[in-house]
Amino acid sequence: MCGIVGYIGERDVTPVLVGGLKKLEYRGYDSAGVAILNDNNISVVKAKGRLASLEERLSSTKLNGHVGIGHTRWATHGEPNDINSHPHLSNNGNIAVVHNGIIENYMQLKEFLTGKGYEFVSETDTEVIAQLIEYNYKGDLLKAVMNTMNDVEGAYALGVVCSDYPDRFVAARKDSPLIVGLGKNENFIASDIPAILEYTRDIYILEDKEVVSVTANGVEIFNLLGEKIQRDVFHVDWDVSSAEKGGYEHFMMKEISEEPGAIKATLSPRIQNNQIILDKFNVADEFIKNCEKINIIACGTAYHAGVVGKYIIEKLARIPVEVDVASEFRYRDPIINNKQMTIAISQSGETLDTLMAMREAKKRGSRTIAIVNIVGSSIAREADDVLYTWAGPEIAVASTKAYNTQLAALYLFALNFARQRGELDEESYQDYITQLQKLPEQIEAVLSDREIVQKFAYNHFNANSVFFIGRSMDYALSMEGSLKLKEISYIHSEAYAGGELKHGTIALIEEGTLVICPLTQDHLLEKMISNIREIKARGAVILAITTKKNEEDVSKVADAVITIPDMDYIFAPIVAVTPMQLFAYYVSVMKGNDVDKPRNLAKSVTVE
Repeated sequence: MCGIVGYIGERDVTPVLVGGLKKLEYRGYDSAGVAILNDNNISVVKAKGRLASLEERLSSTKLNGHVGIGHTRWATHGEPNDINSHPHLSNNGNIAVVHNGIIENYMQLKEFLTGKGYEFVSETDTEVIAQLIEYNYKGDLLKAVMNTMNDVEGAYALGVVCSDYPDRFVAARKDSPLIVGLGKNENFIASDIPAILEYTRDIYILEDKEVVSVTANGVEIFNLLGEKIQRDVFHVDWDVSSAEKGGYEHFMMKEISEEPGAIKATLSPRIQNNQIILDKFNVADEFIKNCEKINIIACGTAYHAGVVGKYIIEKLARIPVEVDVASEFRYRDPIINNKQMTIAISQSGETLDTLMAMREAKKRGSRTIAIVNIVGSSIAREADDVLYTWAGPEIAVASTKAYNTQLAALYLFALNFARQRGELDEESYQDYITQLQKLPEQIEAVLSDREIVQKFAYNHFNANSVFFIGRSMDYALSMEGSLKLKEISYIHSEAYAGGELKHGTIALIEEGTLVICPLTQDHLLEKMISNIREIKARGAVILAITTKKNEEDVSKVADAVITIPDMDYIFAPIVAVTPMQLFAYYVSVMKGNDVDKPRNLAKSVTVE
C-alpha cells in the first residue's frame, strides 16, 4: 500500500520522482504528490487521482531542484483529496514528510501538539509526524526523526526533507518496507525495487527501527541509539524488462503467461537427481519426526494457497495442519508450542498482518518458515527458514503467478516433509517428483486453449452474481477463483463447498445464475455431478473445469467445459486455477475495468 520515492543527486528531481511513482502504481493509490527542495525552500505539489493529475499540475509549476520526495497514497485516515494527499508540511513549512503505514497513537499525539499551538489542516495520521518532527527539531534533523520514532506507535516508512538541510534527506522504517538505492553521485529511497531499477541495482534493505541519512555522495544508517550500522549491499539480479509489459496489454495477462516459467524457476533448483533439496531450509530430522502440528498463516490469495497446502500436507505427510487468516491468528490466543511449525505465506514478504502473526507464533515457541517471493523482505529475514518462490516481479494487483509458485513451494515442502517423516515410500516419492516436473508444460497446454475461456467470458461478463462450488481441494481452488473475479471485475462472487449448497446457499440459485465448478478429483466426481444437477434444476448456467478423461461425463451436465491435462488430483489446483484467472481477466477487460489497478486495492498490504 502506498509508494515512496526519494532522490538526491545531479539529475532534475521531478522526472525521477514521477517516474519512480509510476513504477509503484501497482501498489494501489488514490492520490499522489511530491515535495521538492530548492534554494532552502520546500515546494509541495499534490493531487487526488492518478499520477496523470499530478503531472498536469507539475507541468504548470516548473519546479526545479535536485532533492525531493514523492508519494502515492492509499487512503486510511481521511478521504482521498488534495489536502489529505502526501507530502505533508510542518506548520512552519520547513519540514515535509511522506509516510506509508498507520500511526496508532496519532490522536493522542495530535491532542498533545494542538495543546502546544500546532494547527492541523488534514485528517491524516501522517500530518502528526510532520508536526512532531518540527516539535522535536532543535537543529539536528536526524535526531528529531529518531526522537519522533520513539514517540509514535504503529507501522511506518518515512521520507523527510528539511529546508535547513539542502544537501540531504532522512528516511526511516518500522514494519513497513523501505530500501535505499546506491548510485554514483546520487542516491535514492523507495518502497520497492522497480521504482529505482532504472538507475541502480545496488541497494540497502533497511531493518526495523533504523534511520538513514542520505546525501548525493553517501548513505549512513543508524539505530535509534544513534549508533552507525554496517549493511551489506544487496545486488538486484533481475532487469527492468521483468517489470515491464513486454508487449502485453496488461501486466496480469503477462504474468499469467509467465506461470510455466515461474513454476519451473521455483521447482528446478530444488530438484536434483530426482531428489528434493531445499535451500535455506535447515530443519533437523528429529524436529520434523517429532513435529505435532503445522500452522499456516496468510492473507488473501496466499491464504487460499495455504488452504490447498493443508490438503496436500495432510494427505502426504499425515500431520494435522491448521490454516488461519493472519489477521485473526494473532488475536485469538492461539495454542502454540515448540513442537509446532508455522508457515507464513506472502508474495511481498511485507504483508503486515502475516509478519505480526509470524512474530506471535515465534514468540510462543514455534519454528517458522517463510514462503515468499521477495528476497530480503521482512518475513524472509525474520523466519527461521525460507522457501523463495522465485516468481519474478508481479506488478498486477491481482496475484496470479505468485499463487501458482506458492503452491509449487508447498508441494516441495509437503513431499520433503512426508519423506523425512517416513510417510512416503521411494516409488511414490519418485513418481510425485516426476509429476511435479510436468506442471509447467501442463499449464502451457491450458494457456494454448485460452480462447475457450475468452469466449465464455464474452457470453457472461454482464453477470450480476457468480458462484464457485467445489469439494475438498476444488473448494479451496474455488475460493481463489472467486476472489480473482471479485478483485478485478467487481462482480459479486462467492465460493461454497459443494456439499453445503443444500444447507442454505441453493436458495440464491435462480434462472441464469452463473456457477463455476472445478471437478478435478476422480473420487469426488459423482458427488459433484450430483451437486451440479441440483443447481441445474434451478436454472443455473454451469462452467465446469475438469480433466480430459472426465470431459465426456461432465459435458452431460455442464453448459461449457474447460479441460486440463490428466494428472494426479493433488496437483490439479496449480493447473486448474489458470483458467479461473483467465476468466476473471477477460471479464474485467470486457467490462472496461483497469485490470492491473483495481479500485480500492493495493498490491502490498502494509497496514493492519
